[in-house]
Amino acid sequence: METSGLERHLSYMRLALDLARKSPPKPTNFCVGTVLLDPTKDEVLSTGYTLELEGNTHAEQCCLTKLATQSELPENRVGEIIPLNTILYTTMEPCSVRLSGNLPCVQRILNIRKDDKLCIGKVVCGVKEPEKFVGENLGRALLENAGITVLYVNGLEDEILAVATAGHEKTKLTS
Repeated sequence: METSGLERHLSYMRLALDLARKSPPKPTNFCVGTVLLDPTKDEVLSTGYTLELEGNTHAEQCCLTKLATQSELPENRVGEIIPLNTILYTTMEPCSVRLSGNLPCVQRILNIRKDDKLCIGKVVCGVKEPEKFVGENLGRALLENAGITVLYVNGLEDEILAVATAGHEKTKLTS
């Protein structure tokens, strides 16, 4: 990746990290921030953070729900307004399993389609999901198997994990 591309990814990851800091710390959630970007226009379409909306909501869910609400569409139809090759920045790899019964974030991403094509072409992550709640997260594999590029940006891992685990009993987590 060219330096300018890395700097761009780090810039949006820092924005996602600032959003993650708004998440109310809880021992049962990771504090995560998400930015949905139209890379062609370099325009932020929506943002979200863990527990921003009512219920046990993850950052990606909040981001997509807010965009749907703003556009007066159900979440499963936001593909109508999201350009193809949209980039989703998230401080932590999207979940593949939800213990709460909510739809996993990976499935939400895979559901966003326009003319049967995936709208989100790339997911840029700060860290992998620690195995604390659901064991091994298969999010990356599921996204890549569907044709979505998953990229991990190095440089903010310690800060992301410190924010993500606010409110948790302190144990050693690895990225």
